[in-house]
Amino acid sequence: MANVQASKYLVPGLERGLQLLLTFGAQHRELSFAELHRLVAMPKATAYRIVQTLEYMGFLERNARTNTFSLGMNVLRLGFEYIASLDVAQVGQPVIEQLRDSSQCSSHLAIRDGHDLVYIARVSAAGSRINQVSIGTRLPVHRTSLGRMLLTDVSRAEFEQLFPDERLPGNAPGQVQEREALWQMVLQDRARGYVIGESFYRPGISSIVYPVFDRDGRVAAVVSIMVPFDEVPHSDRERLRNEVRFAADKISGFLGYLPKAG
Repeated sequence: MANVQASKYLVPGLERGLQLLLTFGAQHRELSFAELHRLVAMPKATAYRIVQTLEYMGFLERNARTNTFSLGMNVLRLGFEYIASLDVAQVGQPVIEQLRDSSQCSSHLAIRDGHDLVYIARVSAAGSRINQVSIGTRLPVHRTSLGRMLLTDVSRAEFEQLFPDERLPGNAPGQVQEREALWQMVLQDRARGYVIGESFYRPGISSIVYPVFDRDGRVAAVVSIMVPFDEVPHSDRERLRNEVRFAADKISGFLGYLPKAG
C-alpha cells in the first residue's frame, strides 16, 4: 500500500531518465540509440528527448565516430563526489591497507545508506580465495555483521522506520527473521562495541567489525576483516580483534572523534 501511495508522487520524466541511465553497465558500456530504445520500455520520441537532455547535461557522452552513447563525466562526478565528501574513504584507505598487512585478512570500509550497507573501500589479502566485493556493492543492512554494527547508531524509532514490519525482508535460511530479534542483537552489539560475525551472512566466512565515529560521536562507517573460517580461530581471536579496533580508532581520530574520558 505504501509503495502505491509513494508512486503517486513520482516524476515520470525523471524516472524514465534514470531508467535509461541504468541500462548502461558492465555488459553495455556503449550503446547506439537503437540499442538504447530496444532496452527501455518507452516511446521512441520520449527516449530521443531524454537522450538529448542527458547528453546536454553531461550525463551521456556521444562518440561522434561510432554514433554511440556512454555514461558521461557528470555520472562519475555524482558518485565520486559523494564518496569523497565523506572523507572517511580517503583517510580510511591507507589504514585498511595497514590492517590487511597486519591481519593477513581482506579488509573493508562500509557505510549505511538507508536499508543498505555500501562498501566504500576495500583491499584484498594476498592469495585470498574469498570472492571479494567491489567498491559500491550494496548488501541488506540487516543481513550482515557489518550492517548490524552500523545499526547500533539508530534509535528505536529510526529502527522501526527502517523496518516497519515485524517480519524482516527476505527469508534466507539460518538468519534472523524477526525485527525484535534483530533489535536485541543490535543492542547487544552496541553494548559490546564490536561484532564477530561467524558465518553470519556467508557460510565459511567470518568477520570482525568495529565502528568508526565522526567528530559528533556518530557511527560514520565500519571497519571489518574477512576471516576464511566458520569460526575465528581462538588462538588469533584477540589479536585480530585488537587490530581491527586499532584501525577503527585511528580512522575515528582522523575524523576528529575524541573519546570520552573514563
